[in-house]
Amino acid sequence: MLAWGRPPPGRRPDARARTALEALNFFMADMQAGIGPFLGVFLQQRGWATGAIGVVMTLGGVAGMLVTAPAGALVDATHRKRLYVILSGLFTVLASSLIWLSQGFWVVAGSQIATAIAGAAIGPAVAGVTLGIARQRGFNRQNGRNQAFNHAGNVAGAALSGFLGWKFGFAAIFWLAAAFGVLSIVSVLMIPREAVDDEAARGLEDGEQDGEAEGWAVLFECRPLLVLAASLGLFHLGNAAMLPLYGLAVVAAHKGEAASTVALTIVVAQSVMVLASLVAMRVAENRGYWLVMLITFIALPVRGLVAASVIQGWGVYPVQVLDGVGAGLQSVAVPGLVARILSGTGRVNVGQGAVMTVQGVGAALSPALGGAIAELVGYRIAFVCLGGVAVGSLLLWLAFRDSLRAAGAAPKGEAA
Repeated sequence: MLAWGRPPPGRRPDARARTALEALNFFMADMQAGIGPFLGVFLQQRGWATGAIGVVMTLGGVAGMLVTAPAGALVDATHRKRLYVILSGLFTVLASSLIWLSQGFWVVAGSQIATAIAGAAIGPAVAGVTLGIARQRGFNRQNGRNQAFNHAGNVAGAALSGFLGWKFGFAAIFWLAAAFGVLSIVSVLMIPREAVDDEAARGLEDGEQDGEAEGWAVLFECRPLLVLAASLGLFHLGNAAMLPLYGLAVVAAHKGEAASTVALTIVVAQSVMVLASLVAMRVAENRGYWLVMLITFIALPVRGLVAASVIQGWGVYPVQVLDGVGAGLQSVAVPGLVARILSGTGRVNVGQGAVMTVQGVGAALSPALGGAIAELVGYRIAFVCLGGVAVGSLLLWLAFRDSLRAAGAAPKGEAA
């Protein structure tokens, strides 16, 4: 007899679950980002120095880094994955509103920390729900669609934020993030509970139960997973600070208006990411994930050189197109590769969290590193240095190409 609330083995995800999941990915994009991309310019207009802005961003990144892996473990263990997304949305909206009420250092720092902690479970939880609905064979295809909707949500959120910020000021951006948060919660509630197989959602095979999951040691014994995490850590050390720094550089050079400039950087990148997500889904099915990740590691150093060469309003286009290629491909490849590497272990979501933790280390240090370099020797050198750091990802990925290709190869019958 089937366990209560568990769908029959092999059941295809119903249309309602897929539609609600894609809606969730669309609306949670702006809920997660919120004031984040506009934070640097918002604080700069209120007298904050570049270094201090980098410090509060780093504090938030460190907080998120510390709780992401435990959050992934909780997602693996719980049968209430949808609740994690709902609670994260509520706390993200509340934490972001603090910045509007006060721009004191510790208020802003506390808001960033709370937002990072609240958002730590969103990635593993949504990945788990997706895996529970689509299962391993359909995960790549459904995750690709999820990411396309997520990037489309970022485009819509950024475009609306830029327009509303220009028309009504920064307060409108806060209200928009709150509205998207409410719509995200509604979308989660529309996913039928019975559509999510909790064993499949953590990477167990048909018929396996929670008690058959492998120990946490599997995360430290799996070479492809370790190489992936290290490569992503270096990538995000170079990548995370580039968008906010480029927006600051253009505004500081009096080449653009604050809110609209930041919004344009996001719209360009996220528009490219929509297409890149769909391309990554197809390439992964036919060639595996290794090639997809290789392209992303090449794109970032090139982006750093372009950013250093062109600090103009129109420079947003080449700089953010390259960001869209790298981040868009990774948004599909990273969750899919982790799910494939850890398939059958029952530790997929804690693995997602562990990889996100290492990404968070790089992303947390990046704003402080980039902001300090920019303050000392200028924006151009900062972009070159950030792009240079990411070369390490490329070298590491090439050095372990044989084992990584085997781990990321597309299995027969995927997406059938």
